[in-house]
Amino acid sequence: MYYQYLNVYFSKKIFFLITIFQSTFSSFGQIESNKIIDSGNGTPLSNVIVINTKTHDSVATNLNGYFKILNSGNFLIKKRGYQEKVVELKHDVYNIIQLSINPSELNEIIINSKHLPKKLKRATASIHIVSSKDINRSNHINFNNTLNRVPGVFMQSGALNTNRITIRGIGSRNLFGTAKIRAYFKDIPLTNGTGETSIEDFELTSISRIEIIKGATSSIYGAGLGGTINIIPENALLNQSSLNTELSIGSFGLIKGSINANFGAKKNSFKVVYSNTHSDGYRENNEYNRQNFNLLSNHFLSKKDELSFLLSYIDLKAFIPSSINENSYLNSPKSAAFTWKQAQGYEDSKHGVFGVSWNHQYSNKLKQITSIFTSFRNSYEPRPFNILEENTTAFGIRSRLLSYSKVFNKNLNWTLGLELFKDNYKSRTFDNLYETIPIGSGSIEGDKLSDFKEKRNYYNAFFEANYEVSKKTTITIGLNLNETAYDLKDRFPFSESNVDQSGKFKFKSVISPKLGISYLFSKSSSFFTSISHGFSPISLNDTLLPDGQINTNLKPETGWNFEIGSRNSLFNDRLQLNVALYRLDIKNLLVSRRTALDQFIGINAGRTQHDGLEFAMNYKLIQKTSFLLSTFINYTLNDFTFKTFIDDQDNFSGNKLTGVPSNIINGGIDLDSKFGVYGNINFQHVGSMPMTDSNSLYSDSYNLTNIKFGYQANLNKKLKLNIFFGLNNIFDEAYASQILINASSFGGNAPRYYYPGEPINYYSGVNLNYVF
Repeated sequence: MYYQYLNVYFSKKIFFLITIFQSTFSSFGQIESNKIIDSGNGTPLSNVIVINTKTHDSVATNLNGYFKILNSGNFLIKKRGYQEKVVELKHDVYNIIQLSINPSELNEIIINSKHLPKKLKRATASIHIVSSKDINRSNHINFNNTLNRVPGVFMQSGALNTNRITIRGIGSRNLFGTAKIRAYFKDIPLTNGTGETSIEDFELTSISRIEIIKGATSSIYGAGLGGTINIIPENALLNQSSLNTELSIGSFGLIKGSINANFGAKKNSFKVVYSNTHSDGYRENNEYNRQNFNLLSNHFLSKKDELSFLLSYIDLKAFIPSSINENSYLNSPKSAAFTWKQAQGYEDSKHGVFGVSWNHQYSNKLKQITSIFTSFRNSYEPRPFNILEENTTAFGIRSRLLSYSKVFNKNLNWTLGLELFKDNYKSRTFDNLYETIPIGSGSIEGDKLSDFKEKRNYYNAFFEANYEVSKKTTITIGLNLNETAYDLKDRFPFSESNVDQSGKFKFKSVISPKLGISYLFSKSSSFFTSISHGFSPISLNDTLLPDGQINTNLKPETGWNFEIGSRNSLFNDRLQLNVALYRLDIKNLLVSRRTALDQFIGINAGRTQHDGLEFAMNYKLIQKTSFLLSTFINYTLNDFTFKTFIDDQDNFSGNKLTGVPSNIINGGIDLDSKFGVYGNINFQHVGSMPMTDSNSLYSDSYNLTNIKFGYQANLNKKLKLNIFFGLNNIFDEAYASQILINASSFGGNAPRYYYPGEPINYYSGVNLNYVF
């Protein structure tokens, strides 16, 4: 009843606000003949210069990306941060023009991660853009090669379906998967009701770019101490139809095929992407099969209304080799954990996301964006200790108003919105009888062990405003209100050995403010500082005690993020230099204490302090008409400690945070040429990391070097060929690609800390693109 009341209350409030602003701005400004938008996120681009190539007359787009021409002809479209484009326009026809970002001028692009479009260099938070060029530096199989080049971000990958992402150390204590980091796929949440996130199954070739907000930024995105990952799918292109096919092969039985079809008219476009990926895997019990299907359509219904549809479906079956002990890691890294090999453990899941977004322009100063979404995930996972069956369905709505106005003749832009989310989670476990049948038969389902149904709800009401105090100074303020609740129903028959674990758990409302300031020293250099608050919800499993009762004394982890930074584009944009220094202070540290082989309880055990430095540099070594040679280096320095950490009789206060490397260095050289040859070489150094809370055991540091080169050519006016070859870990370094922290030993067996990384391996492929 409480959430029904909230839903109705906030829906009425939003409708009331919309009605007020409709009447306030009822006198619409003139909508011009043409519009220019960002091809990735669809954001209207202001101050774009449109030049008639014959008369050299020019005009600039207004705040909403509109411009008007008096005569037909060919026009050159120019804006810093974007690639130039020549288009043919007619003065009496409404045209929508899409511009692609220029990866060498990222500080100048318009970001939309905070819902208030602005240049990256004027942002008051640490935001990193992963462009399509960054994604194409390696193969299109695994996210970790891409994300690990981002300062402050570290993705461990034990297998294609076994990953953990941390941002500024947040999420490192989650044993399996990614937590305390929010993710969105075109405004659709990928994070479930307990704060767990999975992005590794998405098709990389369907992604235009990734915008990563680092640190607690709750004023817009709610629960997420580490930050937010915004995945922006590759938009369907207008006025163009094309077919793109790619086939890749590689080591360990890798074979992947994909088809990317684009159908675009003047106001409607459709993009369909299908891919099929198979790998035998480097290790035993490591086979991987995944099919992806994506559909994205954009429809410009009128000069005021835009509608987009997004559908994503993933069908995955991946076997699980799991972690191994030190002896196996050093002497037989290909081996799977003995019990996982005997049970032939695997994950079989189907995952779908569907969303509709409506963008309505009330006037030149006010617009509304509303997204309605639903998703499902069904999975079946035989493990040695039991068989887990899960079914999740989710739905929600995210709506916001964006206003552009002036106060005291200074620009004031603000957004006000609400996100409502609800998911229903059902889980059952069964006895695994693999030990009672002949070896090699795999898992066999036995008696039911548990049966739960869980309802998870939250809402985020948020507000953020940017006020340009002067041409150089912008102040950002934000506020988020979150409330989360769980309702658990134990559907297993009760007995003396099985207590009823049904119950409800509701957090107190959490208010998270933010204050940020950015200052432009010049057109090419800026400074920013911010203070922001965030939190991460507790999963219902953490609240359950062994006797079946819910621990109502648990508190969610909360934290304050303090940072300063600078963004610079120097020497006529030849050098891009960004740096950030931060402190993230987390209290009510939530610890999962193991009580049995597959049993954990949650406790609040203390406080952590995350101090860090992030540095990113890109430099154009040689810039000629025919080719470009550039280099980059990213550096992350982590000083993360337990300020207070008492777990039962153990006092770990003052120790280093578990599962995070001391430093990470990424560097590389890129070559692009007009005559078709391209390539890159990438180097990564990962420092040692503590594997136990006592800091008695550390992983070894390691260095990886990858290389990729290729050739692309226009076979004719419509057909383009691209062939490529790559080598990963070219010096055949032995390393652990993922660590299981605080691994315990059972039955006299050594603890299993290590997921071995792949030795030297290759991939190769061919890509054909045909434009109709």
